[in-house]
Amino acid sequence: MQKSERLHAIEKILSEKVVTSQEELLNHLEKAGIRCTQATLSRNLRQMGVCRIPDGTGNYRYSMIAGEAECHPSEPRLNFVPVIREIIETKGMMVIKTFPGSAGTAAYYIDNSRKIEIAGTIAGDDTILLIPRDRITLRQVHSCLEMIFPGLHKQLSKTGQKTDKWIENLYKQKTKKK
Repeated sequence: MQKSERLHAIEKILSEKVVTSQEELLNHLEKAGIRCTQATLSRNLRQMGVCRIPDGTGNYRYSMIAGEAECHPSEPRLNFVPVIREIIETKGMMVIKTFPGSAGTAAYYIDNSRKIEIAGTIAGDDTILLIPRDRITLRQVHSCLEMIFPGLHKQLSKTGQKTDKWIENLYKQKTKKK
């Protein structure tokens, strides 16, 4: 079984069924003829940007928050932009608002990007505190976030979040280069 086939199967199962645990997802995969360990499944879910979100009954379920984007077999899905709802700048730091249950995974991607401009993050259920290193401007941090989550500022401007002019210009410059 190739990894790409497993990723497609996971995506299909999560789009068709309500899955509340990795054990339940492993059972669905096994019924589809796909065997893997829990550790492998956990890594795959993280690579695909799968999140646990509230189901409205006080429980959580796994969700492909990234939406309709296709899973590319040659690379892990890191399309995490749609879960980021807002970025608030405050006294040299950033507060990033996400959908409930998504902050931990988004913070994981930020921390593991190993951007030297970012000292670290603290994540709750739907909020991330991003702390830049000394003498790093928030403009530099915005540029880092755009590299970690390509299309982030475009998505935020589409959803009506007010963005600084320089962010809009950054997006325009990137689209002109392509």
